[in-house]
Amino acid sequence: MSDLRNVDQNGAVVTVKRVTLADVARRAGTSTAVVSYVLNDGPRPVSDALRARVIEALDDLNYRPDGVARALRRPNRWRQIGLLIPDVTLPLFGALVGHIEVEARLRNHLTLIGNTGYDPERELEFVGAFADSGIDGLIVVGGANGAATAKLCAQNRIPIVWVHNNRDHVDAPVIGADHLEAGALATGHLATTHHRSDIVFVGGFTSEDVQHGDRETVAQRYAGYTSVVGTAAARQIRTDLTPAGAYHAVSLYLADNPTPGGMVVGTYGQAAAALRAITDAGARIPQDISVVGFDGDRTNTYGQLVLTTVQQPIDTIARAALNAVLSAHSAADESPAAIDVQLDLAETCGCRPPMPLAQPPLPRLR
Repeated sequence: MSDLRNVDQNGAVVTVKRVTLADVARRAGTSTAVVSYVLNDGPRPVSDALRARVIEALDDLNYRPDGVARALRRPNRWRQIGLLIPDVTLPLFGALVGHIEVEARLRNHLTLIGNTGYDPERELEFVGAFADSGIDGLIVVGGANGAATAKLCAQNRIPIVWVHNNRDHVDAPVIGADHLEAGALATGHLATTHHRSDIVFVGGFTSEDVQHGDRETVAQRYAGYTSVVGTAAARQIRTDLTPAGAYHAVSLYLADNPTPGGMVVGTYGQAAAALRAITDAGARIPQDISVVGFDGDRTNTYGQLVLTTVQQPIDTIARAALNAVLSAHSAADESPAAIDVQLDLAETCGCRPPMPLAQPPLPRLR
């Protein structure tokens, strides 16, 4: 059995020997077989007196069963994969977790999930912990510490797959949607269908604007936006990718500039704040400003206005990631094409009128 590593009060790593069945058996004055019978409630009976001695020895030594060893003894044992997600509260990432977890379970894999918050140090901590637990592969969504994460996985012989985006350059492809096409699709819809000539883009993508956030995806979507409007006509409302940042930046822009005809909001997490800033400024959606966002939550359509969004095929992305990490060959051997996106039309661009809220039934008169 493996040893345990603890950190003492001076910060030094101290190796502590794991308590074994043999240690418990010596303390109780019996055999390891008897200790196993007590732990597993069989297959042979143990007298009450002997059982009490074994339990006392287990408590004295603070014995903990080795989960890895237990799994190895199962005829159809569950294996494990690690999944790192930047923000599980966002609809896109929450949906990815759900799809990957279900697909993995169908293939006899349990999923260990870590919420990184785009924090490079936290990402590396999770990778180390997952490696110690014996995962068979790692899926990293929105990586923020790519080079160090890849190095640690290589040292532990853990296959790794990158999904959505990766902050550091690593010699491996990323499985995900075509974000450049997504930005062009959103902007082109406003320009072509709704004839909006003055379209602004909400979102920051530099390290000065954004410390923890999906700035790589926003940069690609902005490039798609620029490919439609042209560099000279491009207007960026720079934000730190928080809802508060979007609200204040959009409010200041509307106060200091002519009202734009269209707005592309770079992340779903800022969409509601941008819509609120527009209405608080006295502009109407979509009559004055048509708005398109990304990765909308279609399970919740009871907002004041339903957002028109460019959607990613979550099921396709999840399946591709899982196929890659569980395949016999390295995921780095393939260069998957960017996955197509689609436009989900709703109210904020003007394609559909606001939907009336369902009214509760009136009580019957008796």
